[in-house]
Amino acid sequence: MSLQIEKLEHNMAKLTIEVGAEELEAALEKAYLKNKNSISVPGFRKGKVPRKMIEKMYGPAVFYEDAANALIPDAYDKALAECEEEIVSSPKIEVTEIEAGKGMTFTAEVALKPEVTLGEYKGVEVKKAETDVTDDEVMAAIDKERESNARAIVITDRPVKAGDETVIDFEGFVDGVAFDGGKGENYPLTIGSGAFIPGFEDGLIGANLNEDVEVNVTFPEDYQASELAGKAAVFKCVVKEIKEKELPELDDEFAAEVSEFDTLDEYKADVKKNLEERKASDAKRAKMDAVIDAVIANATMDIPEAMITTTQRQIMDEYAQNMQAQGLSLEQYMKYTGLDADTLMEQLKPQAESRIKGRLVLEAVAKAENITASEEDFEAEVKTMAEAYGIEADKAKELLGENGKKSVLEDICIKKAQEFLAENAKEV
Repeated sequence: MSLQIEKLEHNMAKLTIEVGAEELEAALEKAYLKNKNSISVPGFRKGKVPRKMIEKMYGPAVFYEDAANALIPDAYDKALAECEEEIVSSPKIEVTEIEAGKGMTFTAEVALKPEVTLGEYKGVEVKKAETDVTDDEVMAAIDKERESNARAIVITDRPVKAGDETVIDFEGFVDGVAFDGGKGENYPLTIGSGAFIPGFEDGLIGANLNEDVEVNVTFPEDYQASELAGKAAVFKCVVKEIKEKELPELDDEFAAEVSEFDTLDEYKADVKKNLEERKASDAKRAKMDAVIDAVIANATMDIPEAMITTTQRQIMDEYAQNMQAQGLSLEQYMKYTGLDADTLMEQLKPQAESRIKGRLVLEAVAKAENITASEEDFEAEVKTMAEAYGIEADKAKELLGENGKKSVLEDICIKKAQEFLAENAKEV
């Protein structure tokens, strides 16, 4: 195998890879053995037709495609190992020459890792995030807990009011004609939840149990069912059940039920402490994001489109894995949301660009500041990883291998670069 590298514009390169005649011949023979049982030639039983006879009847190129497909992955991997450039995209492969007895030549168009020219990166100014926790925020958190511990009281002596949990039957009509999807029975609806189109839930306020009530609404202009968009409708409804939330009293007994504390004051203090920790964590993350965004804005880099496309696919694969963990396939997700693969890829492009730029500037900062990862750093990271997966540290190292170790060391340098930027930023 031989390799030639041609640099192209916008951090692209073309690798020209040649595979020798002997390797091609071996691949052609394997392709023949793989396919001979499915090829018919008059006068021969299937599987007994000589290769030369098949090539004579169907043309000398009959096995070229299978042979090329078998050769390219290994040849490309060998070229990557030989190539000193850092390739950051999947290859665009094109076979340019293939002939038995001569060999095969193919090209791989790839993106090269862009050079980053850093601008100002030390002492960049970012807005200071608010981390103080107010009494109102503490009470809001406690009220949320009270809501989740509320009990529902069945109401029979008054009409529907805002906040009630109801069960209703309904049927919708446009110009006196019922429309598809406009009917429901025993439908649970919390008044004020916004689950129905604007005006519907308000129209039920004041309705009595088991009495017919008509609710007049107008569908929004951007309603998903275009045949209903902007049209006036009448819903004939019956409220079959009314329930009202009864919140627990805000006292020591409530505090003891929902926490490890005996008094309301202790519980409030703990809620405030947790909110402060959360705000501090959010502020730290927001500061880091703001600093990196500022460093990116001050830097210059020419990111090849192929690199962005490769990252988009990586993010899509991550989405698919996360959905699979929740029992949902990517195909099902796209069906439910009405998206196709191309639209989803396009939506992921800004995220891919941001991820690439962030990584590149952090690598550049680490290089500029001589930030390195020590063996002790690696050991500590491996220990953390091993604990997370419930395995021994030595086993984690074995699974990582040399390439995995290199990746871990690079990630450690990235984290150190993030910390360096955050420590040197100015909060205003």
